[in-house]
Amino acid sequence: MEITFTGKRALVTGAGKGIGRATALALVRCGAKVTALTRTQADLDSLLQECPSISPLCVDVSDWGAVHSALQDVGPVDLLVNNAAQASLQPFLEVTPQQFDQSFNVNVKAVLHVSQIVAAGMKARGSGGSIVNVSSQASQRALKDHTVYCTTKAALDMLTKVMALELGPHQIRVNSVNPTVVMTEMGRLGWSDPDKAQAMTARIPLGHFAEVDDVVNSILFLLSDLSSMSSGVTLPVDGGFLAC
Repeated sequence: MEITFTGKRALVTGAGKGIGRATALALVRCGAKVTALTRTQADLDSLLQECPSISPLCVDVSDWGAVHSALQDVGPVDLLVNNAAQASLQPFLEVTPQQFDQSFNVNVKAVLHVSQIVAAGMKARGSGGSIVNVSSQASQRALKDHTVYCTTKAALDMLTKVMALELGPHQIRVNSVNPTVVMTEMGRLGWSDPDKAQAMTARIPLGHFAEVDDVVNSILFLLSDLSSMSSGVTLPVDGGFLAC
């Protein structure tokens, strides 16, 4: 079945690179009017060169006041993808308050804030909507040197479920996708060491990492009416990693 978002308005955070960028472009191809939010103007500029119909929004999601102001001018949103995130890796005994706060501000607090603004509009219009949060397999499996990252993604999964519970009566569905390592440009750099990569892929029953389109296709499905009875789901895109 074909996925179409003709007439829908979408907002994608972290849209400058990787999964967010690919999601924004895929939504345009499916007929949506897309606002792409990222903190890096150069990424927005290159995205607009690739797809001039996208509406750009340059703002740091961790800046509560700036986000609140910026989203006032976006207009109605039917589809929201909370993709913006950061990964700051360090051993448990070396985690600093600054690293902890920065990661939670981006990976959890910003999701809550953007979703509050968007969902309030959905509720006021009475038209429902769909929200997808980009989480990780790290929300459900401990990974060395990922103390803060794992914890933020676990919090994001629970935030997803509570959002689904409270927003469901307004016909707003909320789900998450939980990928394994994804072969974005950053992913390829971070996992280019064959020994490091083999240690992880050995734990994935399908034997390989995810490609960007694997994640994007899952996001599109959860946004679409094809998943109209799915809410509160944390969908692994991990080749079976969490099944082991």
